[in-house]
Amino acid sequence: MSQQYDFVAIGDILIDAFIQLNKDQADVSIDLDTGRKTLHMPFGGKLPYDNVVVVPAVGNSPNAAVSAHRLGLETALVTNLGHDKFGKECLDALRQEGIHTDFVKIHEDKGTNYHYVLRYGPERTILINHEQYPYSLPDFPVAPKFFYFSSVGEHGIPYHHEIAEYVKNNETKLAFQPGTFQIQVGVDAIRDIYENTEIFFCNKEEAQEILNSTEQDIPTLIRGIRELGPTIPVITDGPNGAFTIDADDQAWRMPMYPDPAPPVDRTGAGDSFSSTFTSAIILGKDPAEALSWGPINSMNVVQHIGAQAGLLPMAELMKYLESRPEDYVAKKI
Repeated sequence: MSQQYDFVAIGDILIDAFIQLNKDQADVSIDLDTGRKTLHMPFGGKLPYDNVVVVPAVGNSPNAAVSAHRLGLETALVTNLGHDKFGKECLDALRQEGIHTDFVKIHEDKGTNYHYVLRYGPERTILINHEQYPYSLPDFPVAPKFFYFSSVGEHGIPYHHEIAEYVKNNETKLAFQPGTFQIQVGVDAIRDIYENTEIFFCNKEEAQEILNSTEQDIPTLIRGIRELGPTIPVITDGPNGAFTIDADDQAWRMPMYPDPAPPVDRTGAGDSFSSTFTSAIILGKDPAEALSWGPINSMNVVQHIGAQAGLLPMAELMKYLESRPEDYVAKKI
């Protein structure tokens, strides 16, 4: 009998090289009005670094796949790799993790995406380069329970329409965590994705950009996103927590899970939250309860370098949930 996957992640895969800059030597300025930090790198100079950590098989969707698998879901990844040593490293890492790789395509004439992450404490700037792979959905012997769709390259608009059409004509539900390009392209270009999305994730600033709005009230933003089509929109707002709305139009807010120590690296915090929330929904939890799962994985991920090292198995996540602070509860707003 053919395998039905609980969670099929769709999106680009890459290798991250985390380069820890020397804090005494790096030239960083802070905008006093916004608090925004800027890294300055003069031409002709030599910028010392302390160490480098290379992490294969990452990216929004691969990170989500690892998260879902560690929570006990049958998980596969739809992605593209180059026929090079970096592609082999990614494939080996996925298989070692237990992710099904039947839908990973290897391209003889392409390279594997490789990014450089310049780290300054928990802050980072990422140098990115995306190969232009030919995107297409594989033939699934059995329709998956959920797609988790995130970042793809700028040439991938037709891919969005293909995914929307598949979801529309099958029992598969769609979780959509748009990447930078997918937000910048605007709603109209991928409206069919919004209209066929079950769970949608973005942060407050992204919601404002999507809606072309300066609205500050998050429940209002959530309802604006829902009007575009998603059944369960979820918006995060950094230290202010995460927000969603249920079928009865009741808005909920969940605070952050307290950090046990200062964050080491914030890469993957959003991926871990979104994939954990989606996994909870797949496992039968309601939106308010799912909202309590996501921040726990995010809290642990930022205690490690890279997006996957801190992703928790179900038993460990439940331990954190059982020992949570009294004020770590979803509240109606």
